[in-house]
Amino acid sequence: MKSLVAYYSRTNITKKLAEDIAKNVDADIEEIKPKVNYQGKIGYARGGKDAISEKIIDIEALEFDPDDYDVVYIGSPVWAGKASTPVISYLKQNEGKFKNVKFFMTAGGRGFETGLKQMEEYSIKPQNTLALLTKEVKKNEYSLDGFID
Repeated sequence: MKSLVAYYSRTNITKKLAEDIAKNVDADIEEIKPKVNYQGKIGYARGGKDAISEKIIDIEALEFDPDDYDVVYIGSPVWAGKASTPVISYLKQNEGKFKNVKFFMTAGGRGFETGLKQMEEYSIKPQNTLALLTKEVKKNEYSLDGFID
């Protein structure tokens, strides 16, 4: 089965998890790169505002077409209780190209349920989901069993 891991990560927590998933399923990996700057304190505030309004933004050209894959793992941090704006924009840009998806999210505390539901609204029903706290990812206190199978 041909797999792709597509993710956005502002602080490298979601990136760490994405790389672990890609390694375990021998997948291609695509970093979703926004054309909007979400770094630093101002970027953090902009990201929360954009997430709340579900703003669709421009993202950099993609290397991989999700239509070429049997399953696409899509990862996002939680922003203001929602999925990150770059990931929602990726889902919108690739509407109709997903055969099967699995969503994963990272957060400092909460917002998983709303974020995962939002990702499904912009895509298709996921085969599986994974929600991990930042501290779990940082300390490698998680298992991919049941998620990648």
